[in-house]
Amino acid sequence: MVLLYRKREFHSIMAHFAKLDENNIVTEVIVVHNNELLDNGVESEAKGISFCQSLFGGTWLQTSYNGSIRTRFAAIGYTYSPELDAFIPPKPYPSWTLDMNTLDWIPPVMPINDGTKKEWNELEQVWMVIPNV
Repeated sequence: MVLLYRKREFHSIMAHFAKLDENNIVTEVIVVHNNELLDNGVESEAKGISFCQSLFGGTWLQTSYNGSIRTRFAAIGYTYSPELDAFIPPKPYPSWTLDMNTLDWIPPVMPINDGTKKEWNELEQVWMVIPNV
């Protein structure tokens, strides 16, 4: 049997779970039907985790597209911080620091918003304008 859902219906009946390795790095993100989370009619993350573990083993945590839990949607390569109960994206450059309020990586120098595209030059610690091609 094939079930077809409109996009809106699909997201409202599905939950997402992230598999973590021994270093709390996300290695996989899967979709689980909300029915697998129900415990006496109430959604339960613990029930979803048990479901994932029964199929695939390992450590699993729920994540959310809208960032309503754990700050942001988990992606492969992100790190789960138990202290912050949040998924943190990989650090883009060694000089960048984590903003503890937003949990986003912040460059040592903010780019000037002048309408040009820029990329960070870690060696020189400056923003370089990307030429239009």
